[in-house]
Amino acid sequence: MNPLNQLYGHSLSLLTDLYQLTMAYGYWKQGLHQHEAIFHAYFRRTPFNGGYAITAGLDTALAYIETLRFTADDVQYLSQLKGSDDEPLFEAAFLDYLANMRFDCMIHAMPEGSLVFGNEPLLRIQGNLIQCQLLETPLLTILNFQTLIATKAARICDAAQGDAVLEFGLRRAQGVDGGVTAARAAYIGGCTATSNVLAGKLFDIPVKGTHAHSWVMAFEDEREAFQRYAESLPNNCIFLVDTYDTAQGVANAIEVERWLRQRGHKMLGVRLDSGDLLSLSQAVRQQLDAAGCTEAKIVASNDLDEYEVSRLKQQGACIDLWGIGTRLVTAYDQPALGGVYKLAAIRAPEGAWRYTVKLSEQTEKTSLPSALQVRRFHTEQGLFSGDMLYDEHQPPSPQDSSMYEDLLQLVMLQGRRLHAVEPLNTIQARVKQQLNHCPPAVRALEAPAAYPVTVEPQLQGHQQQLIAQLRA
Repeated sequence: MNPLNQLYGHSLSLLTDLYQLTMAYGYWKQGLHQHEAIFHAYFRRTPFNGGYAITAGLDTALAYIETLRFTADDVQYLSQLKGSDDEPLFEAAFLDYLANMRFDCMIHAMPEGSLVFGNEPLLRIQGNLIQCQLLETPLLTILNFQTLIATKAARICDAAQGDAVLEFGLRRAQGVDGGVTAARAAYIGGCTATSNVLAGKLFDIPVKGTHAHSWVMAFEDEREAFQRYAESLPNNCIFLVDTYDTAQGVANAIEVERWLRQRGHKMLGVRLDSGDLLSLSQAVRQQLDAAGCTEAKIVASNDLDEYEVSRLKQQGACIDLWGIGTRLVTAYDQPALGGVYKLAAIRAPEGAWRYTVKLSEQTEKTSLPSALQVRRFHTEQGLFSGDMLYDEHQPPSPQDSSMYEDLLQLVMLQGRRLHAVEPLNTIQARVKQQLNHCPPAVRALEAPAAYPVTVEPQLQGHQQQLIAQLRA
């Protein structure tokens, strides 16, 4: 079943800005509703001052489009909207048009979990002008957030150097959807599990969790709290040891661990959620090892991000698993990706394409015309060496195809996806593979090298010609 329907249970066709509908109405009134258009969804700058981003949200976006319908309730609501003259904003005939519309766009996209860089289209959408326009807001809200969180997760997992990273952010997430989709995107980015049970159910993500400080505080003393938890869930024992005194908490956990062993179980580990994680983890490791609990893991949480994880790793912290919450699911240091959606070409029925470009005083905001494709080159060793944007309608001269791949793939035709839904494990594996092929300098946490993204000369010339015409 479509996860969006499972989560919301009703139509999402009105998940849009009003100006998308007013433009759609204007196109309809002006007889442009049969025109064909090409739009691109992309961002201009990689987030977190990093060298790359990870695409995420494609499956959610395709599921949205496949089931997109204006229901009777949607149309009834739109019929009640009024203009400044207190008259209906939309004609009844236009609302009938929406009610009978079936989305049949063609979409090319980078596979989820791909490395992507500034100004490269994550999606290319081609089809009826009104349909393409109405997809702008929902596509951006889906792709922007999930790409942002997947990128943050990849950076944190990179900093953890192979340690398991657990997503623990639901209580601090930006609402229900923020928590659920953040868990999906974080798993794509490399997290091994989530605390979010609904996300686990919807997306088949492993779920992890034991107890909080309130469990310890609910009993007369900490030793009893650990004992009662072990009696209740002997196969899920990671004890939170810093409710009162960490050293004493570890000592109590060790006592209960001996009780568990006598009954054929074992303590999986202990969790630290406050204090100086460097010195505490080192002391706890010594305490556990001295008691023979060498297999017990140390889990750390407490407002961690990639910078703190990297610092703790470099300084020799004895932490085996990292629980990341607030700073992951809210993308704490950059809470928005800034993705955009731009018209690149339009044509009347049976007519020729008219290419379009958006001008700006800021050079980076000037858009590219045409049906964009992204060509990624690599060395003989498989290391990514640079990308080139080109017009798929006018491809560049033949090149050695063994040294590059074109990234935008046809994923939807006539409103139907062409491939089965990819398991998240497959997408997560793609992220790891892509990062392994990314130059280490581009992956650097601090001051990463800029990855080369160029515009094919013929396309660049076309853009400059259009700019000159518009400014004339």
